[in-house]
Amino acid sequence: MYLVLLGAPGAGKGTQASAIVAKWGWVHVASGDLLRNEVAKGTELGIKAKTYMEKGALVPDALVIEMILKRLVNPDTLKGVMLDGFPRTLTQAEALDKALTEQNKKIDWALYINVPAEILVTRISGRWICSQCQTPYHAVSAPPKTAGICDKCGGKLYQRSDDTEATVRERLKVYFAQTSPLLDYYRKKRNLIEVNGDQDIGKVTEDVIEELGKVQ
Repeated sequence: MYLVLLGAPGAGKGTQASAIVAKWGWVHVASGDLLRNEVAKGTELGIKAKTYMEKGALVPDALVIEMILKRLVNPDTLKGVMLDGFPRTLTQAEALDKALTEQNKKIDWALYINVPAEILVTRISGRWICSQCQTPYHAVSAPPKTAGICDKCGGKLYQRSDDTEATVRERLKVYFAQTSPLLDYYRKKRNLIEVNGDQDIGKVTEDVIEELGKVQ
């Protein structure tokens, strides 16, 4: 099984990825982790990627795909692989499919955790962190007893700059603009699975396991 995991920031991909791995034992291949590992190991691919990362530039799709293909030949991938973080765009999906086809492989399914934009804004922009002990809070789902003050150590709470509402809306705008064509691509190939992510976490996990169980 080769699965692509899709979901906007705040959709709960990390939680569902852990549940999928625990259920089926598939290897979780996150493109960001893959890049950092190659750089840390000082591999030829890592050295190439580092030159782009140090400039703050995007690592070329071809290089990321080469790293993914290299990872897919490892013995631990025989049960299945869940790709996370790549592809993010239609161009990347087409390039990945072409590269996999040349190795007689293919993406079997793309799983999309669908959460409305306004819900995502609430989830992300409500996050606050203690400046001293780093305990996380949420204005709606896990507020502190006293606004702006950590329950555990009394430290002041702060919000990361990329969690402010304006920043979140811009991030989501970019995400959905890139992802909409990608979702259409997998729909046309009839291998897109959509799960409602605007539910209790446990129910989302239930639905994810149920839907993936149907295509085993």
